[in-house]
Amino acid sequence: MIYTLTMNPAIDMNITTKGLKRGLVNRTFDTVYTPNGKGVNVTLTLKHFGEESVVTGFFGGFSGNYVVTELENRGVKVQPIWVEDTTRINIFLNDGDGEFKFVNSGATVNEDQQYEMIQMFEKADDCECIAISGSLPPGIQTTYYESILSLCKKRGIDVVLDISSSKLKDLLKYEPLLIKPNDEEIEEIFGIKMKDEQDIIHVLKYLHELGAKNILLTLGAKGAYFYNGKDIYNSTAQPVKLLSSACAGDAALGSFLSLWYKDQENIEQALKRSAATGANVAESNALGDFAKVEEYEKNIEVRKVEE
Repeated sequence: MIYTLTMNPAIDMNITTKGLKRGLVNRTFDTVYTPNGKGVNVTLTLKHFGEESVVTGFFGGFSGNYVVTELENRGVKVQPIWVEDTTRINIFLNDGDGEFKFVNSGATVNEDQQYEMIQMFEKADDCECIAISGSLPPGIQTTYYESILSLCKKRGIDVVLDISSSKLKDLLKYEPLLIKPNDEEIEEIFGIKMKDEQDIIHVLKYLHELGAKNILLTLGAKGAYFYNGKDIYNSTAQPVKLLSSACAGDAALGSFLSLWYKDQENIEQALKRSAATGANVAESNALGDFAKVEEYEKNIEVRKVEE
């Protein structure tokens, strides 16, 4: 069983308006409220493609109750760690020309609650893989990642990492099964600006040498690359009109895992599904309904990269 860990979950409010004017009442429409957090999105995407997983994370207040209840209503298993603070609410506003993102810091998590999470994973006998996604809330230091990864290494639990923390570089020594950085994170965390495919090949091999067993490098509208230590693959992207990018990367990861985790030779189809899903979500409010994934898959081209 895959467990998805969202340490800083949220309610996402996606809204649209016709222009944004300071000092005036700006009427909005097409408001969508969704239980959110990067790991939550991974689980919901996995569920859409027929793969069950368990949501874990720190939840609190009326908003935390909403997220947990809404997930359970959708048939998702949740193992929450409850905190006294209130789960955050984020706002994503599209004014017709572009997107504004208002993202809050999140609920404070104390040391006892952090330890409760570690104990939960120690006792989770059905946990084969933990997908850790997103930011850390107030109260949790980056060293907490090491506590979880060292436990996973001891118990033989696979780890998938999709985090923007500078700590990512240090965590590769724990040999995570898969990491999913994007081009901005490669530059911010590792100080490498990728200008062409040769730079990308260099980065993929460098990350593998540092310990990452598999790398899914996403480049937005420029597609994605995958490296497993043997072969490098490139997939194209599906052009779409952006509505909200908030969940697209999470959906790309979840859809990739839905095929690849159980069959790690099924790389090409997993990349096609990942690219198609990420594009369909980017043109939707929140995760949307995945209605165009099969159509978009037919447009995605995957090739082995010649070195």
